[in-house]
Amino acid sequence: MARGDAPRDSYHLVGISFFILGLGTLLPWNFFITAIPYFQARLVGASNSTTRILGTNHTGPEDAFNFNNWVTLLSQLPLLLFTLLNSFLYQCIPETVRILGSLLAILLLFALTAALVKVDMSPGPFFSITMASVCFINSFSAVLQGSLFGQLGTMPSTYSTLFLSGQGLAGIFAALAMLLSMASGVDAQTSALGYFITPCVGILMSIMCYLSLPHLKFARYYLANKPSQAQAQELETKAELLQSDLADSAVPCVGLHSHPVRLPRHHSYGDQLHQSREVESVLQPHLLLPPLQHHGLAGTEPDLLLPVARGQPAAAPAGLPAVPVRAPLHAVPRAPEVPAAHPLPTGCLLHHLHAAVCHF
Repeated sequence: MARGDAPRDSYHLVGISFFILGLGTLLPWNFFITAIPYFQARLVGASNSTTRILGTNHTGPEDAFNFNNWVTLLSQLPLLLFTLLNSFLYQCIPETVRILGSLLAILLLFALTAALVKVDMSPGPFFSITMASVCFINSFSAVLQGSLFGQLGTMPSTYSTLFLSGQGLAGIFAALAMLLSMASGVDAQTSALGYFITPCVGILMSIMCYLSLPHLKFARYYLANKPSQAQAQELETKAELLQSDLADSAVPCVGLHSHPVRLPRHHSYGDQLHQSREVESVLQPHLLLPPLQHHGLAGTEPDLLLPVARGQPAAAPAGLPAVPVRAPLHAVPRAPEVPAAHPLPTGCLLHHLHAAVCHF
């Protein structure tokens, strides 16, 4: 939720930047797994069967290296470990270094993978290099996504939605690229080269968008705040909401009503008189309840307020400014009154006394 004093996102440039950043985080890996037929064909080893398989753009040979199993293991395990490690990296490595360093590392790894398409290599070394690339790509992707989600936590929720939409579009792009490759009839080697070059373009766009964020006033307003400043702004927002509620005579406490507190005062003749008065209060229910129970006002509502002397500043909860609160309150229903016994007139008393003497 955007704060009232926040600048405006001109032309939605910040939203577009985070959309492209979301696209750049998952686009490389989605294109990498789309090229699995190319990797399996390279691991066959026989040049004639490799050429035949590359021409059909399908997986035909036996998976002698258990390629799919190793890819699954070496992609998910680093993703898990570095997501947890990112919880500690933010304390010692700046956020900009983590994001830009991860993007540049993924860019170099995909450039290496694209270069290997044109390099003849035996299946064993090619498998080792590919597995190392899978491990490092997912490690840097985990750091990149965790750091970007940390930045999105300081932004309005709309920008998190845009970031996730960009990640969803990355999968759609990879599926469309595979369909176009199959429809065009090109071989798997050429398709793989396109699969590896396209993420490089997406990563370069993501780097440009991230470098442009400090130059946008809207992004600078949210991303430049320190954690202490964010906590101070949160307390300030709570204080403003509390003051607005009190201005509308809506005390934020369950069980309170807008009625004056009625406290009893005993008269000399035994009958009870009740005087209404407004009180100033703070949220301290345990101090008000015993006096009310002493006066026969044991109630059923748990949330009560402490009355203090008029004009005396009321204590405030920790972290909020001390603001005198003038709120008419309602004490819980008091016990039903028992009518006091009135003395009989003198004439009636003598008449009853004479009747009793005559009877005996």
